Amino acid sequence: MAASATRLRRLASAAVAVTACGGAVLLTPSVSSNDRASGHPTVESLRQIINDPSAVVPSRTLQESALISSKSGPLDILVVGGGATGCGVALDAATRGLRVGLVEREDFSCGTSSRSTKLIHGGVRYLEKAVFGLDYGQLKLVFHALEERKQVIENAPHLCHALPCMTPCFDWFEVVYYWMGLKMYDLVAGRRLLHFSRYYSAQESVELFPTLARKGKGRSLRGTVVYYDGQMNDSRLNVGLACTAALAGAAVLNHAEVVSFLKDEGTQRIIGARIRDNLSGQEFDAYAKVVVNAAGPFCDSVRKMANKDALPMICPSSGVHIVLPDYYSPDGMGLIVPKTKDGRVVFMLPWLGRTIAGTTDSSTSITPLPEPNENEIQFILDAICDYLNIKVRRTDVLSAWSGIRPLAVDPNAKNTESISRDHVVSEEYPGLVTITGGKWTTYRSMAEDAVNAAIKSGKLSASNECITSNLRLIGGDGWEPSLFTVLAQQYVRMKKSDGGKVVPGVMDTAAAKHLSHAYGTLAERVATIAQNENLGKRLAHGYPYLEAEVAYCARNEYCESAVDFIARRSRLAFLDTDAASHALPRIIEILATEHNWDKSRQKEEMQKAKEFLETFKSSKNAHFHDGKRQ
Repeated sequence: MAASATRLRRLASAAVAVTACGGAVLLTPSVSSNDRASGHPTVESLRQIINDPSAVVPSRTLQESALISSKSGPLDILVVGGGATGCGVALDAATRGLRVGLVEREDFSCGTSSRSTKLIHGGVRYLEKAVFGLDYGQLKLVFHALEERKQVIENAPHLCHALPCMTPCFDWFEVVYYWMGLKMYDLVAGRRLLHFSRYYSAQESVELFPTLARKGKGRSLRGTVVYYDGQMNDSRLNVGLACTAALAGAAVLNHAEVVSFLKDEGTQRIIGARIRDNLSGQEFDAYAKVVVNAAGPFCDSVRKMANKDALPMICPSSGVHIVLPDYYSPDGMGLIVPKTKDGRVVFMLPWLGRTIAGTTDSSTSITPLPEPNENEIQFILDAICDYLNIKVRRTDVLSAWSGIRPLAVDPNAKNTESISRDHVVSEEYPGLVTITGGKWTTYRSMAEDAVNAAIKSGKLSASNECITSNLRLIGGDGWEPSLFTVLAQQYVRMKKSDGGKVVPGVMDTAAAKHLSHAYGTLAERVATIAQNENLGKRLAHGYPYLEAEVAYCARNEYCESAVDFIARRSRLAFLDTDAASHALPRIIEILATEHNWDKSRQKEEMQKAKEFLETFKSSKNAHFHDGKRQ
């Protein structure tokens, strides 16, 4: 513990120095003579850069300059899309010694990647299909996803963890069926197993999950089978990927949109893109030997920029989730219902101090801000009601959102559930490699396949093979679950009262644990800001988010708008839209200081954030009272 405390104190000193400079300085570790001779860092040097506690990502201005300078010497790869796959591609390519740029129209993880189920899973349902359908393809998908599941958790231990999931059984056939099926899931996982599944009696199950009903649909609970999958903070994992890629040398730029492709006049091969900075309105050209299209649900629109006659690759599927108070599920235990009345899977999972429930799986249209409809929300409420011994109320819904899954099209499929979640890599137009399909769990291997295809397309020279299977993300190296105790013991939260007086506050366990899990080994930087800059006050009652996080994210995580913070840097919009709304004025005030916003920009930010929160159909936004629409 003493060694850990010493290391963290050193990190504090570095953080103070960075804070004094406004966070715009890149503190690059020394590069060996071998690195200088070869023109790019070695694999070990890259690891040192990423894991250096004093390193700070280059400013957004520097990142944009790097893209603009590609005119004098093209990038190897330009990635379009800043979701999990796109940022994974940027990180993979950068750590192979390639020159990489990435542009994202909105913010990192603004689409599907922040609206997931929050599970890192192998796919129990796919295993069932593989066994009963004798489908070796589905079985391979499960094998592969289970391998990736373990690696995702190990590479970002502060953001990911194993979660036990309980499956209720209301007759003895279900007990045997699910026990055997989940034991097979354990067997397929092999050395990648998180923990063994096991059976619990009805009494034991109710003790573990107090709100679980003993009777359901006229049947008595016979017991439950508990198995393990992974859980993550998806958007923070995505932002971590973007920042890690930036430290590895990638020029990543959010709020920058591709408006057209640049083509070679002779061969018509794509050689770059015309990009608009959506913050400044300025446009510039970025040149690259290969463009990787990782735009998720919007990859077809990117493909049509290259070829207006391109046929669709995406079959969009809507997944709706709702957030309920913490008392719906115990901390550390989820509930999975494998088959609802219409054959779909429904779950309740503890997540960041609340309960997340879902999900639906239905065809939808592609829109930038998808909204859940009332029927989908009610379906989830009705489905979980059958398995709980408490009243399930529409007024308990703190937040509800819809995400679009970019499923790869299978022309023989009759519904979205039968479409494989496997990914597709293709190069239909010279110089444009498209990666689509897949799921969060397999983002790393999807990125690896896309980079391999790009190297082949552009005849690129990588310095080494893919190393991301064993590469800790920023904040993950050296992180221990006990880190929060160091924060709690060594820091105070200096807070400004309403009268302007500065008063000290305890770095309580809830705040310390939150910082540790959200920022990993870099949590100490946030604690330093809270203590030294009087930004230790909570942003919202009942939530551990601190004012210091807004400043930190603006300086170190490319947080450029109020929505960036409430949705992707913190998760307040997803957890409680009302709390997010109340926190907005202070968030905008801090961001205005960090980014030098005038009154007009602050007013615009407030309007955009309010409109964004309206798409999250909480009970307040839906205008419900006692379960009935007013």
